[in-house]
Amino acid sequence: MIHPIFFHMCLWCVVGVFSVDAVTPVSVTEGDSVTLNVQRDDEIEWRFGDTNILIAEIRKDNKIACYDDSANGRFKGRLKMDQNGSLTITNTRITDSGLYKTRNTNTLLNTFSVTVYSRVPVPVITRDSPQCSSSSSSSSERSSSCLLLCSVLNVSHVTLSWYKGSSLLSSISVSDLSVSLSLPLEVEHQDKNTYRCVLNNPISNQTKHLDIGRLCSECCCCGFTEAAIRLALSAVVGVAGVVVLVYEFRTRKLQQKKSVKNAATNTDQPDEVASE
Repeated sequence: MIHPIFFHMCLWCVVGVFSVDAVTPVSVTEGDSVTLNVQRDDEIEWRFGDTNILIAEIRKDNKIACYDDSANGRFKGRLKMDQNGSLTITNTRITDSGLYKTRNTNTLLNTFSVTVYSRVPVPVITRDSPQCSSSSSSSSERSSSCLLLCSVLNVSHVTLSWYKGSSLLSSISVSDLSVSLSLPLEVEHQDKNTYRCVLNNPISNQTKHLDIGRLCSECCCCGFTEAAIRLALSAVVGVAGVVVLVYEFRTRKLQQKKSVKNAATNTDQPDEVASE
């Protein structure tokens, strides 16, 4: 037989477990609308935040009231409530995050934990430096690579990641503060794999695909051998240019001398005719 004291202790534990208020998590993107669904009691009121500010209620006469100016005008013009007691918040803001509770007189009915996330921007991929970094596996074989950066500005509660195909290469996260994030990636200029940079929070994401040919064409355009060939060709073109300039200079000098000689000859011609 179970001892009475032990029985009452067990009963108290069970009641305590089932009397704990369940908190329903709700996530929404800033600017979107969110509805907190409940089943109406005879009377119901909605309260927000740690101070339990009254923001909406349904009275016994079925009249709905939304207190738009409560909480320093936080929800002004953005609250809607239906006859079932469900509350809709339109044009959500980051400051709308918090606890929302429904009560009937003094009885707590529902608790929602709402988190409003900022909209996720599309990350930007740029080349970190106009110079190529070279890696050599041997003295006779070298290859060029480009250092790239994937960046975002003024974000919070997000993760920034590089993917090669479907494989995660690297990632960086930020929680509370609004900061700027950058994540580097080094690729070979002849790399044919697909890369993408992904920025995500718990409810949304944005992806930017890497175009190696466009971003690395100027930086990683040539290997060591091709670079030497281009340098030699540039030298040849330079020498040819000098030769052309010298040729033009000498041609002009000869033309000037010929013009002076012809002018002198034409000046002496009348005197000879007169003497005859």
